[in-house]
Amino acid sequence: MLARIFCPSKTAMQSGKAMGPAWVLEFEPRDARRSDPLMGWTVTADTASSQVRLEFDTKEEAVRYADQHGIAFQLIDPKPVRRIIKAYADNFAFNRKTPWTH
Repeated sequence: MLARIFCPSKTAMQSGKAMGPAWVLEFEPRDARRSDPLMGWTVTADTASSQVRLEFDTKEEAVRYADQHGIAFQLIDPKPVRRIIKAYADNFAFNRKTPWTH
């Protein structure tokens, strides 16, 4: 069974970097989801992929856990964050490429 080890991105409701990113180990689904004929919900018989989610403080802990338990895994490193530094005063700078308008 293949697992993914990754660092989840922030939600839209988060802005700061407090409570640093945790690393997550999730299993890949074995079967495709199907529609339940009675209720219309999507269901699967595989509980490991939908209900098992292990969180670790560091990437090394997650990799060590997968190695100790013989779990094949795919490591997904997070993309570096690009910060765009902006200031309100830049709207009125003399060297601005286009004139500022309302």
